[in-house]
Amino acid sequence: MYIKPASRPASNHCSSSPGSQVPFYNNMMLKHFTPSPAPHLLDPLFAEQDQYQHLWAASTNEHIPQCGGESLQKGEDREEAYNGTYMAAVTESFANMIHGLTVGHLTDRVIQRSKRMILDTLGVGCLGTSTEVFHKASQYCKIYSSNTSSTVWGQPDFRLPPTYAAFVNGVAIHSMDFDDTWHPATHPSGTVLPVLTALSEALPRSPKFSGLDLLLAFNVGIEVQGRLLHFSTEANDIPKRFHPPSVVGTLGSAAAASKFLGLSSAQCREALAIAVSHAGAPIANAATQTKPLHVGNAARHGMEAAFLAMLGLRGSEQILDLKSGFGAFYANYTPEVLPPLDAHAWLLDQQDVSFKSFPAHLATHWVAEACAAVRRRLVPEDGAPLPAERIRRVVLRVPRVPYVDRPFPGSEHEARHSFQYVACAALLDGDVAVRSFGERQLGQPRMRAMLDKVQLEHPADNRPSFDELYCEVCVTLEDGASLTERADTFYGHWRRPLSQGHLRRKFRANAAGTLSADALESLIEVVDQLEELEDCSVLASLLKGPSAREQASTLPGMQPFLELTNI
Repeated sequence: MYIKPASRPASNHCSSSPGSQVPFYNNMMLKHFTPSPAPHLLDPLFAEQDQYQHLWAASTNEHIPQCGGESLQKGEDREEAYNGTYMAAVTESFANMIHGLTVGHLTDRVIQRSKRMILDTLGVGCLGTSTEVFHKASQYCKIYSSNTSSTVWGQPDFRLPPTYAAFVNGVAIHSMDFDDTWHPATHPSGTVLPVLTALSEALPRSPKFSGLDLLLAFNVGIEVQGRLLHFSTEANDIPKRFHPPSVVGTLGSAAAASKFLGLSSAQCREALAIAVSHAGAPIANAATQTKPLHVGNAARHGMEAAFLAMLGLRGSEQILDLKSGFGAFYANYTPEVLPPLDAHAWLLDQQDVSFKSFPAHLATHWVAEACAAVRRRLVPEDGAPLPAERIRRVVLRVPRVPYVDRPFPGSEHEARHSFQYVACAALLDGDVAVRSFGERQLGQPRMRAMLDKVQLEHPADNRPSFDELYCEVCVTLEDGASLTERADTFYGHWRRPLSQGHLRRKFRANAAGTLSADALESLIEVVDQLEELEDCSVLASLLKGPSAREQASTLPGMQPFLELTNI
C-alpha cells in the first residue's frame, strides 16, 4: 500500500477542537505487501481530499436524522423503521463522539485510571512475549515487510508493519489471560494500546504525538467498547457465544486509530462499519492458544478499518443501529443515540476495571480468594504444607459458566479457565501465581488427587456477572468436620482496587524478564507522567528490550568475543 505524503497540521490533532481535525495518514508510505500498487493510482484520492471531506461533512448531534420526522424510541426495530429518510442516528452519534472528543473532555479520574490500565497492559504484554502462542504468531508475521515499521515489544531486532506489530503485541497481552477486565465483560486495553504504540512511532514525527494525544485516543477506544456493551443485557453476563474483545474490541481499536489519525466524522463512521465486518470470535476457542489471537486480531483489524476508511472504503451507514448490523452479536440489542459532546460523561469515570493478581479467567479470582481463606484455617503457619489427606471433598458454589468448568485441565490454557484447578492451586500452595500454570504443576500427582475431590454447585442466586458473582467454598474433612468461606469480591476487583504500589510491583515482576531494570523504571515514570509527555513514541522505544549484543554482553566471558566478531 502506498499513501502519498502530505504536510501534517501544525498542532497535534488529538488536542484540537472539534471540526479542526485534518486527516494526515497521507503522510505515511506504508508497503505491507509486495507487489504494491503504483503510487500514482492513489494520488487522486488525496489530491481531492478537500472535496472528499466536503461531500462527507460530519453532521452534528443537533442534526441527527430522524425516521419519518419522528425520533426512534428505545427498543424500536430499526430495520422496520428504516424508510429511506432515516440516516442512522446511533452510528452517526458514535462517529461524532469519536471525532469530536478532545483532551479538554478528559477528567482527572479518567486520566489516572487509564494510566493504571496502560502500565498493567505493558507489563502483561512483556510477560506474554515469553509464551509459545506469541512466538508462533511472531513467526507467522515475519512473512510481512514494510518500509514503515513498528516495535514488537521486547524484541529489539524484530520490527513489523504497524498492523502486524499491533497484532503480535495484542496476542502477547492476552496470551496468559492476565490483562485487565471491565464490566460489562471485556478486556478493554489489549485491543487499543498496541494500536497506539505502533502508530506513534510509524507516523511522521513533526509535530510529535503527545502523551495527551495517546491518552485521548486510548480513552476513546475504551469508551466505544463500553457504550456498545451497555446496549445489551446479554453483555452484562460472562459471555456465552462471542468473546467480547473480538467484538467490541475491534470497534474500540478502530475508534482509537481513527482518533489518532485525525479522521473526519464521516470517516470514523466508515471505520466502524468496516470494523464490524472484521469482528467476532466464538467463545468455544476459550482455553486454547487461539483465544489470544482474538485480542491481536481486534487490534490489527481495527487499525486496518481506519486505514481503509481513509482510502474511501464505505460500509453501512446504519451499522450500529441495526439488529442485522452490530446487533447480530448480542441478544436484546437496544442501541441509543449518545448524548451531545457538551454532556459527555466517560464510562471509565463511573466504572473502574479489575486488575488480576494471577493469570487466569477473572471468575477464578473469587475462587482463589475463598480457598485461600479456608487454607489459612487448615494451615495456620505460613509455608506449612496442606494436610491434603485430611480433605474428603471440596464443594465450590459458583455461577454456571460452562467454559470455566474444567474438572481435569490438560493444558495451561485450560487450567487458566478452570474453577477446579485454581481452587486446588490455592488450597495446596496458599496462593496462585504465574508459576501455578506450568506443565510441571499441572502434572503433579497431588494436584490430580485433589482435583478428584472437587465438585461444583450452581446456586440460583449466583449470577454469572463480574459485578455480582460470589464463590462459596465448603471443605469437608475426613473426620466429618467442614470449613466454609465465601468471597464476594477479591483484591484487584474494582470494589477492592489494587494499590498503586502493588500495581507497580506486578508490572516489575511481569516485565523483568524482558526489559532492563533501567527501562522498567523509566516506563513507570513515563506512564506516571504521561499527560506531560511531549512525544509518546518514547513508550515504544522503551519497550524494545535489550539488543542481541546487550544480552550477550551480560554473559560471562562474552566481551572479548563480541569485540573480535564486531557483533
